[in-house]
Amino acid sequence: MFTFRILESDRDSFARAGVITTSRGEIETPVFMPVGTAGTVKAVPHEFLEKLDTRIILGNTYHLYLRPGTDIIGRFGGLHEFISWPRPILTDSGGFQVFSHQELRKLKEEGVEFRSHLDGSAHFLSPEKSIEIQEALGSDIMMVFDECTPYPVSRKEADDSMRLSMRWAERCRNAWRRQEGQSLFGIVQGGMYTDLRKYSIERLEEIDFPGMALGGFSVGEPKDLMYEILAELAGILPASKPHYLMGVGTPVDIVHSVLQGIDMFDCVLPTRNARNGMLFTWKGPVRIKNAAYSRDKTPLDPDCGCPVCRRFSRAYLRHLFISGEILSYTLNSMHNLYFYSELMRVVRESIKEGEFRKFSEKFLESYPEGN
Repeated sequence: MFTFRILESDRDSFARAGVITTSRGEIETPVFMPVGTAGTVKAVPHEFLEKLDTRIILGNTYHLYLRPGTDIIGRFGGLHEFISWPRPILTDSGGFQVFSHQELRKLKEEGVEFRSHLDGSAHFLSPEKSIEIQEALGSDIMMVFDECTPYPVSRKEADDSMRLSMRWAERCRNAWRRQEGQSLFGIVQGGMYTDLRKYSIERLEEIDFPGMALGGFSVGEPKDLMYEILAELAGILPASKPHYLMGVGTPVDIVHSVLQGIDMFDCVLPTRNARNGMLFTWKGPVRIKNAAYSRDKTPLDPDCGCPVCRRFSRAYLRHLFISGEILSYTLNSMHNLYFYSELMRVVRESIKEGEFRKFSEKFLESYPEGN
């Protein structure tokens, strides 16, 4: 079961508020999906995610295939049972992870030969194999296996890469057994060449997927270039399907992208930055290790209602971080995920109330650039 319904569209932009319905529950959009690469959102208990009303998390085919392996996960009946998460899960196909370990891979038409970053063992991942793994994981939303185009590349290199991804997308579609409760999204590629991106959208529409993702962004390109391309694609992406911008996730990126009709986001940023001591607030990021906070009795963000800000001072959070305490990872990650959850709630409500343009202008004007 998979449907997407638009509840409200913004008058002055491509922004829309909607609902994705899966067999495991509804997902209000625009939505930020916390990344649980190996079956866990790092340092964050499931109970906190549930209190945040997190409707969907991510897992990753590449990492779960290597460890613990689909044989072990299969004994539990799939990833939901293995990690005890009853709500929807989206799995990335492994394409980006193979891309990010280029020194360990060999690209072919059939798929990718690669060596595990864990132990150097040899493996082969093809479109068919990626779908097989994702079906075994039992994810609610699967992604096609694609070739993530790097930046910068020539137009020919981007074209060749995109066309390979489109051939792989068709093979994924043919391999998809349409098991109950599982849907499959296509991924738009084409590098930073808008005409190639447009062709990719047209080809994916011909193959026919229930959702459309945009891959190959946040790979080193200037932010203004990404925003420019998103603006050019906004009126071309199929309006009746959810639009997912993969791996992009600063608060500024999210607000810019919602203006261009993006409905779904994921990024390791809130949890990774938390572990590195960067905490998001409504006035911009706080680098909690700074000595200025060593005697600061105030909460991290006075405007935040999360349990961390309600209980602890900046001085204590700095002490935990400087001391290398494990609790620092948990508290910082909880706060950042709460901030992202609140940001998406405000975004959704402002769209429904017809105030998103006003909200976005105020937010983008006041929030520090690049964060």
